[in-house]
Formats: sequence, C-alpha cells, structure tokens
Amino acid sequence: QVQLVESGGGLVQAGGSLRLSCVTSGRTFSSYAMAWFRQALGKDREFVVAITWNGGSTFSTDSVKGRFSISRDNSKNTVYLQMNSLKPEDTATYYCAARGDGRVGYEDIGYDYWGQGTQVTVSS
Repeated sequence: QVQLVESGGGLVQAGGSLRLSCVTSGRTFSSYAMAWFRQALGKDREFVVAITWNGGSTFSTDSVKGRFSISRDNSKNTVYLQMNSLKPEDTATYYCAARGDGRVGYEDIGYDYWGQGTQVTVSS
C-alpha cells in the first residue's frame, strides 16, 4: 500500500512563499510520476504541476508558471512544491498524487495514489 503525506501548508500573505512536501511510502517511488493538484472551496480539483519519474521534465498550468515549481528527491521519497508570489486565488487544499505508470497526466483520473491534502490560505 502506497501512502502519501503532505505537509507545509498554512496561512501566508499575498506575495509570500510556501514550500509543500509530500513524503511517499514504498520502494518504487522513483518510478512514479508525481503531481500536485488543488481544490478551492466550491470548485473542481485542478492540475497544478507535475514531474516525471526521473525529474527530467516538469509541467505546470498556466496560472502558476513562473511562480510555482516542482522538484523531487528520490533518495528521500519526497516531492516538493515551491510556491512563490502567492495570490489569494491560490487558496485551496493542495493534494499530492502519484502515477504508477510513470507518465505525467493533467487529469486526476490518471493518478493511482493520493495524499490527504494540506490547506494553503493566501490573505490579501
């Protein structure tokens, strides 16, 4: 059973930064594509960023390009989401997700494992 545990959420003022972490159990972490999704209150869950199994390529949605970045440390079974220049519209619950086939996808349906989520609130 693969478990994902996010941390690092909190309350931050607009323009500030946060770094989220997601620690994954299991010995096959290095073969997973990893992603972050988010869900704001009353809205559908949306794709934010993703990274290939070896960290060679990253992908992000347009609204966070230049502000958010994803990275991974396979030796620590951990993926990170660095969020800079945060805006109130970034307020959401952020979820870490893993895809067992190693392929990056933009739809949540393609991901096999999910964390419980961590709340990010950006005040104006």
